Amino acid sequence: MIDSKAVLYSSGKTDECLTPDYAVEAIIPYLRKDWRYWLPFDTEESAFRRILTTRGIPNIASHINDNADFFCISPPSHWDAILSNPPFTSKRKIFERALSFGKPFALLMSNTWLNDAAPKQLFRERELQLLMFEERMRFLGCGDKITFSTSYFCCDFLPKQIIMASLKDYGM
Repeated sequence: MIDSKAVLYSSGKTDECLTPDYAVEAIIPYLRKDWRYWLPFDTEESAFRRILTTRGIPNIASHINDNADFFCISPPSHWDAILSNPPFTSKRKIFERALSFGKPFALLMSNTWLNDAAPKQLFRERELQLLMFEERMRFLGCGDKITFSTSYFCCDFLPKQIIMASLKDYGM
């Protein structure tokens, strides 16, 4: 069994960087309103949970701090897609698990991961889609530590493989 708290959260405590509202707003145009979204790395107070709920988009939030370990729990009984900002530690394991469900997903991830062999191997059989941004996201609770750009890494989620957008269009 995987000790998710040890694997998912780095000792530098930079994995619990919170998603700003504008980052959630940027994915909203690509959500299907008839789908139920599993938010497996989100508390009830997260921007994903708050914004989707306010807009009437069905969702289920879960978080490791509430004993909902993404690697060990069974997913909710009915959901159509995963949407979240996972910890950037253990990226490969997170994407392996997400892909194992065979359902669409959109997960925020550092663009530097594209330099790694893992995405090339994992997405060999499934098309990687990217919602990329001109600006660098400023995650909450991380100060100015973020030195990389971030995109939504998606599978079976976007209308085309690569979409370029500006976060300024969503309130950055």
